[in-house]
Amino acid sequence: MSWCRTAARPSKALFRAAHGFGGVGMNVRCCGNEILIQYLTGLDYCRDKPVISMFTHSARKKSNCVKEVEKLQEKREKRRLQQQELREKRAQEVDVQLPNYEIMCMIRDFRASLDYRPLTGNDLIEEHRICVCVRARPLNKKELTTKDLDVITIPSKDVVMVHEPKQKVDLTRYLENQTFRFDYAFDENSTNEMVYRFTAQPLVETIFERGMATCFAYGQTGSGKTHTMGGDFSGKNQDCSKGIYALSARDVFLMIKKPNYKKLDLQIFATFFEIYSGKVFDLLNRKAKLRVLEDGKQQVQVVGLQEKEVKCTEDVLKLIEVGNSCRTSGQTSANAHSSRSHAVFQIILRRRGKMHGKFSLIDLAGNERGADTSSADRQTRLEGAEINKSLLALKECIRALGLNKPHTPFRASKLTQVLRDSFIGENSRTCMIATISPGMASCENTLNTLRYANRVKEFGISPSDIPFSQSGGGGGSRSELSPSYEVKGLTVDPEAEMDILQEGHANQLEVLEAQWGVGSSPQRDDLKLLCEQNEEEVSPQLFTFHEAVSQLVEMEEQVLEDHRAVFQESIRWLEDEKVLLEMTEEVDYDVESFATQLEQILDQKIDILTELRDKVKSFRSTLQEEEQASKQITPKRPRAL
Repeated sequence: MSWCRTAARPSKALFRAAHGFGGVGMNVRCCGNEILIQYLTGLDYCRDKPVISMFTHSARKKSNCVKEVEKLQEKREKRRLQQQELREKRAQEVDVQLPNYEIMCMIRDFRASLDYRPLTGNDLIEEHRICVCVRARPLNKKELTTKDLDVITIPSKDVVMVHEPKQKVDLTRYLENQTFRFDYAFDENSTNEMVYRFTAQPLVETIFERGMATCFAYGQTGSGKTHTMGGDFSGKNQDCSKGIYALSARDVFLMIKKPNYKKLDLQIFATFFEIYSGKVFDLLNRKAKLRVLEDGKQQVQVVGLQEKEVKCTEDVLKLIEVGNSCRTSGQTSANAHSSRSHAVFQIILRRRGKMHGKFSLIDLAGNERGADTSSADRQTRLEGAEINKSLLALKECIRALGLNKPHTPFRASKLTQVLRDSFIGENSRTCMIATISPGMASCENTLNTLRYANRVKEFGISPSDIPFSQSGGGGGSRSELSPSYEVKGLTVDPEAEMDILQEGHANQLEVLEAQWGVGSSPQRDDLKLLCEQNEEEVSPQLFTFHEAVSQLVEMEEQVLEDHRAVFQESIRWLEDEKVLLEMTEEVDYDVESFATQLEQILDQKIDILTELRDKVKSFRSTLQEEEQASKQITPKRPRAL
C-alpha cells in the first residue's frame, strides 16, 4: 500500500498519472485541500467523506469471493429489515406493557412450529373399557380482565401440552413444555355435544346389556366440570338440556324404543344425591340425610334414597333442576359458585323390580390440595380432607378395574363405597373427563389434574407424538421441544425412602391407636392400602390426618345417633313422669311406689345422660386432636411420571 499527497486541487494530469499506475485499484479521497490516493486490493469505505474510486482496466472485474461477500451482505441487510418489520408489526398487534409479554411471544413462536390436527366429529370413536380424556375451556372474563395468558396447547386429538413458565438463576425466563397423552383431547372450541359423543354416549348401550357404566368429571374448581355435566351457563342460569346428564337420558329413551330392548319391558328410574364432607344427602327429597350400609351379601345400600320413575327427557330435566338448586356450593377464589360436593346422578334400568343396568354420572368436587387444609377453618379443612381422600380412592378403584386386581379399596371413601358395583364385574365401563383451566395462574393446578388423569390410565408419550410442522418454522429442534416431566427436588434412595415412610406410618398409627382407640376395620385397611399405593403424594402426617378425619366422622355419626336415641327416650320418661304426677293427685296414693318408680326413672336418666356426656367429651377431645394433626401436615409433590 502506498500514499501520494498533494496540497493542490486534483488535476486531470494527476488522475491520468494515477490511472497509469499498476495495481488492482485506487481510491482518491478529498480531505479539505489535500488529496489522498490509496491503492487497495478491494473496496474501501469512507466514514464521512465522499469517495471517488478509480480502477484499472484489469480490476474492473470482481472476483467470485467478492461477489459472494456482497451477496451475503445483501441477504443480511434484507433479513435485518424483515426482522425489524416483524418487531414493529408485533408491537402494533400486542401491548408490550403486558407483564408476561415475553412468555406470550415464546408460546406463540412454539405454536407456530406445530402442525395442528385437532379432534373433529369425523374421527372414529374407539372402544375403551376405561376412557380418559381432557377438556380445556376458553379463558373466562376474569382471566381476560387480568390479561392472563393461555398456556394450554392441544395440537392433536390425543395430546395436551402445558407451557409452564420457568426462571433461571440469572433471572432469564423460559418455557418448560410438558406433554401428556390421553384417549381424547378436546380444545376450547369443543361443544358439550362433541364431548358427549366421544365419552358418555358409547357407555349408554352398556346398561342395556346388564352392565354398569360410570362417567366422571374431574378437575380444579372453576375448570368447567359442572358446565360439562349439567349444561351451559348463562350468568347464574344453567341450560340443563345441553349437559351430559340430559344428553345421556335422551339416548336412553331413544334406545329403549329399539325392538331388541323394547321387548324387555324395562322401566327407567333416576336418583340424584350428593356426598358432602363424608355424608350423603338426597337432592330429590329436600336434602334428607342418608345412611350407607352393607347388607349380608356385601352389597352397598343407600338407605332411604328415593328413586323417581321418569317417562321422558323432560322429566329428567326437571329432576336435574331440582337437584342443582339444592346442591351445596361455596365461594372460592376461583369461582363464585363453586361446587363443594360430589353430585351423583344415576339412571337406573329395572326389569320386574330387579336392577338391569345403571349409569352413574358424577360431577366431582374441586381437587383441593392437601396443603390447603392446614390453614383453613375446620369445616373447609374437613371438606378438603374428604375430597382428597375420595379422589385418591376413586383413582385406585379405576386402576383396579383396568388391571383386574383381586381387591378394590372401595371402602376408603363414601364416594367409592356408594359406587362399589360400578368397579366390580366384567361388564363395567368407566370414562373420566379431566377439565383444565387454560390460564397461567392455574398452571400448577392444571398440571396436578393432568398427572392425576395420567395415573388413572398410564399413557406413554414420546417426542414423535407431538405434531411438529415439517417446515420447522418458529425455531427449536425436536429434541429441544421434547416433553419434560422433570420435578426438581432432592435425590433420595427409593429403598431408604420407603423404609422411612413405613417407619413413619407405623409410629403415627401407634400414636393414633393410643390416643383415639382406632382399631382394625375394613375401612381403615382400605385407607391404609390407599395411602401405601400413593406414598409419593401422601406423607405419614397426611395419612394420620386422613385417619383422624375418618374417625371424627364416625364419632360424629355415633354421637348424633345416641343423642337422637336419648331424645326419644326422654319423651318416654316424660310420659312415665306424667303418670306418676297424676297418681299423686289421688287421696290415698302409694307413696312408696311413687318414690321407687321415680328413683328408677332418675337412675335411667343419669346412666344414659352420663354415657352420652362422656361420648361428647371424647368427641370434643377428638376435634382438638384433629386440629393439631392438621397443623403437622407436610404435603409432598407428586413425582415425575
